[in-house]
Amino acid sequence: MDMPAKASRPSEGQRALAEKLVSGEKPAEPRVVELDASVYIDPLRFEQERRAIFEKWPLLLAPSALLPDNNTAIAHDGYGVPLIISRDGDGRVHVMANVCRHRGTRLIESAGVVSSKRIICPYHAWTYGSDGKLMAIPRADCFPGIDKADRPLMQFPALESGGFIWFAQAPDADFSQVEALAEDMEAFGMSGLHLYRRKTHQVTSNWKQVMDAFLESYHVQRLHAETIAPFFTDGIAAADFIGPHQRAIVGRADYLSDIDRDDWAALRRVLTYTYAFFPTSILIVSPDYINLLVVMPQTVGTCLVEDFMLINEPPQTPQAEAHWERSWELLDGGTFAAEDFRAATLCQRGIESGMVKTVTVGGLEDGIAVFHQRLGSLL
Repeated sequence: MDMPAKASRPSEGQRALAEKLVSGEKPAEPRVVELDASVYIDPLRFEQERRAIFEKWPLLLAPSALLPDNNTAIAHDGYGVPLIISRDGDGRVHVMANVCRHRGTRLIESAGVVSSKRIICPYHAWTYGSDGKLMAIPRADCFPGIDKADRPLMQFPALESGGFIWFAQAPDADFSQVEALAEDMEAFGMSGLHLYRRKTHQVTSNWKQVMDAFLESYHVQRLHAETIAPFFTDGIAAADFIGPHQRAIVGRADYLSDIDRDDWAALRRVLTYTYAFFPTSILIVSPDYINLLVVMPQTVGTCLVEDFMLINEPPQTPQAEAHWERSWELLDGGTFAAEDFRAATLCQRGIESGMVKTVTVGGLEDGIAVFHQRLGSLL
């Protein structure tokens, strides 16, 4: 597992973005962009995205905190590939096929974290280690000529960096743009955080509808009027990019307070950082906790979104537990599920009606335009 980072200062890029916003630097002249509405409903477009992006680019699986202990593993099917994410006895992460090399049986069936010191096939008890190596074949005499060393579980390229676990289906996938995020993630201390809660939501919209919701601040005062809008000032936002990944900040109501921009705690109290990890994940950094949303396309009109809430340490008192439970309900249930994901579904239904041929993106939604332009260039 990554060594826990104990950064007390923002990265150079995080500080520069905050300075840009707090100093009142004038944003670029707003523009209006029309997106072809078919990008959300065309099955051919969805297939092109699957082949050109999801089968080639590194994809985020989970925070490192999902597997805090050695010799543990979990099944993962969100991207349509049966996977095992494991941490071996030395703390190294592996991403492997959840398929036995004997008769193809699924190895790990539960949805939770399990011990992986021995991964035993439920059919014929072929046994694998947490690194995927085949350890034992019952009645090995029945399999003359088979060398266990030649039958490990299929391995996928994987990287643990900045407190996150990534994988790729393509054997030659380039993880350099993932590694470029590490400095910012270490500034948040991602590698040392505790996973408080996780939940997977089924959203009946194209996956890009969910990504769009977190690439703009225009909706905050309108859609979130009853939940988080009071914490923010309308239109106070700034964004830049780390390679293909968008880094954005939204100002809270007291964003002009006279704060030391090197005081990380003070900065996080008045600015909310949001990262759109290309292609399908969102990180929202609240003052004392962090939410990771992993968006996993299923069909042209459906997706899964797994929400992970990360905090500094496990709750030590009933009062702490109640505090984190309220925070979880505010965002996961109240903001994400009831507002953002609902809005994505409503947009999908409207576009599926055929009543609109283009989607209009305005000045406070420029991140959406850039995101779709990048996607289009890869197809």
